[in-house]
Amino acid sequence: MARTTEVTRTTRGALSGDEAEELFTAVDETGHTNEERARKQHLRRSEVGTSVEVDPLAGEDPSGADTDRVITRTAAIFVTVSLLAVVILQVGWGYVRRVTTSTLAEDAGMRSVVSALTMGVEWGGGFTQFPSEFTVQEADENTHRIEVTVTDTSSSSELEAFATAQVQASALSVNALLNPNIDTVIYHVRVRCDEEGRYQKTRFFGFLRPTGAPMPFITYVWTKTDTEEGVRFDCAITGMDTETQTRLHDAITSKSTPATIINYVIGDNGEQVAKNVLSAAQDAEALPDTAQRLIDEADRKRAEQEAAEAEQEAAEAEKAVQEAAAEEADAQAEGESVEAGN
Repeated sequence: MARTTEVTRTTRGALSGDEAEELFTAVDETGHTNEERARKQHLRRSEVGTSVEVDPLAGEDPSGADTDRVITRTAAIFVTVSLLAVVILQVGWGYVRRVTTSTLAEDAGMRSVVSALTMGVEWGGGFTQFPSEFTVQEADENTHRIEVTVTDTSSSSELEAFATAQVQASALSVNALLNPNIDTVIYHVRVRCDEEGRYQKTRFFGFLRPTGAPMPFITYVWTKTDTEEGVRFDCAITGMDTETQTRLHDAITSKSTPATIINYVIGDNGEQVAKNVLSAAQDAEALPDTAQRLIDEADRKRAEQEAAEAEQEAAEAEKAVQEAAAEEADAQAEGESVEAGN
């Protein structure tokens, strides 16, 4: 039987067990040699124990070396949950909004118009919001008219108010005119100005509202008429004064536009420019007459339709009376023939 011999190699300069024990009795918790502090710390640990039990052979990272992985995992979970919550809230809000938004093409009563102005209407692949300050003068399918007034407090100039009101009026009017019982939508726009005529708008995320008096700015009149070619929508813009028109003109035709610079360099036909300005002014002056003519035409066609319906009802009533008289005459003739037979 072979003998197994174990050979132990001792490193030169290595400490023996007793020497290591003696050395560590003089080392404090920070790894520095301090016999007085080490004796106090050893005494404290022998009396109250250690606050955390550390097992160097444990597989659960007793030294905390995987803290970075734990933080990364926690951050990834937090970001994922936050994104999912935001997506769920957006989808839920969109669904709730579509369900609760009034469809003016089906119902154009007072309650539906107020709900549409409050929640917005579908327009251009999304929703168009309206000013929070509004009134509804008329919304009745029997009169075939809708008339509202809004106060714009989000615009700081005539150009912003004009562009915003144009989109809002188009969205509300077209949605309402798709209703077969509505043929006229009037959208009045007001603004708030200070004593110097500057536009006032909400500040501090809408908490500070303007205090200036509301002033009329513009009116959009949308009408719907039936023609031989089909249904025709007409829009007339009224209520704009000359001063507002001038400021709009100056805002749109800025002196720093490329066209203005080119005209200044190469010259332009002043007579033609004057004709264009005069034509635009004449068209602006004709807008109120055009709007009134469209409204009168819509009222006339509605009166003709009501008169035709009344005539049809009278004809039906007369026909019913004649049928009743004929039945009575037939009954009377039948009774006389019976008496003659007897």
